[in-house]
Amino acid sequence: MSRKKQAMIIGLGQFGRALARTLASRGVEVLAIDQSEAAVELVADVVDDCLVLDASIESALVHLEPRRRDLCVCAIGSETRDSAIIVTALLRQLGAPRVVARANDDTTGRILRLVGAHDVVNPERAFGERLATRLLYSGIIEEFPLGDDLVISEIRPPRVLVGRSLRELDLRRRARLSVVAIRREIEGRGRALMPTADERIAHDDILVVVAPRDAVHRLLEVSE
Repeated sequence: MSRKKQAMIIGLGQFGRALARTLASRGVEVLAIDQSEAAVELVADVVDDCLVLDASIESALVHLEPRRRDLCVCAIGSETRDSAIIVTALLRQLGAPRVVARANDDTTGRILRLVGAHDVVNPERAFGERLATRLLYSGIIEEFPLGDDLVISEIRPPRVLVGRSLRELDLRRRARLSVVAIRREIEGRGRALMPTADERIAHDDILVVVAPRDAVHRLLEVSE
């Protein structure tokens, strides 16, 4: 049996708590850390272990052996930017194999990368961008970036696609868009299908597509 993945989440504000709970629900062994006892108590019932600790103190962090964790996330908020930078640097110095840090502005993001963060996330900006897209295009359910050029989108099919097969539509050539999966209700249960070229699109399908962002928007504008 393969061992459970291990994650350390430092900073248990709304973002850190949500991340800790989601990782734990997916079978990850989570160690959750915050200076606030009240914040720690909010996740104590769902994570494997939790500590009230100032992770910016090296002597305290070293005993937690970040190098043994598959993932270390510094989720400290912008109100304690200096602590976030120190914790990120310490995690790298202590051998953490993957460090993800939270930043609420570009300057902090650049500094976090300079001190060693493998990845920097801005959850507020990402949520705002995704929400704006959903508000502008009612056919988009969710959207996930793949680098700077492509997105994976879950969309409701425009009327012009319904009843036609993927072969007929030839979306890759005509719209620079590939349908990689279809979510469909079958006998009262939601199923995900890997469609063949002869699969016909139903009006209540959810299409999972890979495409440049502007290609998805242009397709949906046909029926908006």
